[in-house]
Amino acid sequence: MASQSNDPRLPSAARPYKAPVIAPQDLPIDYSGFIAVIFGVFGAMFRYKLCSWLAIIFCAQSLANMRNIENDLKQISMAMMFGIMGLVTNYLGVGPRPNPKSS
Repeated sequence: MASQSNDPRLPSAARPYKAPVIAPQDLPIDYSGFIAVIFGVFGAMFRYKLCSWLAIIFCAQSLANMRNIENDLKQISMAMMFGIMGLVTNYLGVGPRPNPKSS
């Protein structure tokens, strides 16, 4: 009982936390979305399978951590399209075929 009387906290003065409003241009940069775009472009242009898969993974991470729906969704969709386009060209596209030995 003595410990409760010496408690300096005031439960009646407690207020719920309200997050401060931040303007969309002041939000931190979405690095995973930017990296997804870079990997997507490299995967599509240079036909690197690993880069295309990493673009898809970073897109998922950026989608999970999205803060500004308007700007981030445009960037994520562009990176996802590059990643998917890279995967399609790598796995289904026509590439250089080995020439049969001519005797």
